[in-house]
Amino acid sequence: MTGFHVTFLGTGTSVGVPMIGCGCETCCSEDPRDHRLRSSILVKTPQLCLLVDSGPDLRQQLLREQVTMLDGVLITHPHADHVMGFDDLRRFTPGKDDMLPVFASSSCLDALKKMFFYMFNNAKRYPGYFKPEPRDLEGKLSIGDLDISPIPVEHGNVECMGFLFHYEGNPVFAYLPDCKRIPDASMKALAGVGCLVIDALRARPHPTHMSIEEALAVAVELDPAQTWLTHVSHEILHARERTALPDRVDFAYDGLQLRL
Repeated sequence: MTGFHVTFLGTGTSVGVPMIGCGCETCCSEDPRDHRLRSSILVKTPQLCLLVDSGPDLRQQLLREQVTMLDGVLITHPHADHVMGFDDLRRFTPGKDDMLPVFASSSCLDALKKMFFYMFNNAKRYPGYFKPEPRDLEGKLSIGDLDISPIPVEHGNVECMGFLFHYEGNPVFAYLPDCKRIPDASMKALAGVGCLVIDALRARPHPTHMSIEEALAVAVELDPAQTWLTHVSHEILHARERTALPDRVDFAYDGLQLRL
C-alpha cells in the first residue's frame, strides 16, 4: 500500500441512523448511505494503521472492514458514542504482555480510567483482556510516517479535540467530528489542510454541534480541496440534501474510502 488512506467506519450522530423507534424518511431509507453507525475512522499509511475513536459500534465496524491489526488508537473525547466500544479492542492485545497505545488528552485518559478501571489495573494482566497503554497527547505526536497534531475545539462542557495529520510533510487531512466552534489558534493550525472532515449534525442549529451552515463557513475560510461532513443525524437524507451542497463539499458515509 502506498499513500495516506482513510476509511469512514461510521458517520452518524450519538444515537446512530436509523434511530431507535423512529419511522422518518431517513430512518426508513433503503439507501445504504443513510445507515450511519457512530462516528469513527481508520487511518492507514505504508507504516501504520490507526483508529480514531472507539464507539459502541466498533466490533461491527472492524468486522466489516476486516481490520486485523492496529498500531494505536486516538480518542477525541470521552462521550459514550466515541468510547463505549473500548473493550472490543481486546482482540489487539491477546497476549499477557501485549499493549496497545491509546493517545488522548490527560482529562480524557482520566475519564477512561474511571469508566474502564479494570483495563488500567496492571496488577491483573490476563491474556485476552484489553491492555491499553495510555499516552498523554498534549502536543504534536510523531509516529511512523505521520505527524499528528491535536486540534482543540469547543464541544459542550467536555474537553474535546480533533486531529490534523501531516504525511510526507504536508497537512493532508483534518478530522473534527464533534465541535460547535473552532478557536482562532486551531483555525490557524488548520491552514492549508488538503482534506477536511467536520461535524455537521443537521440544518437546524444545535447547542454543541455545528449545523451544516456553520460547517460550510469553516470550509469557506480554510478552503481545502475537499470537505466531508460527518456526525450526521437522521434529519439528513443523503441523496436529497447533498444536491444543495457547494462544490468540493459532500456528506461522508459509512464505508467511504479516501486516498490522499
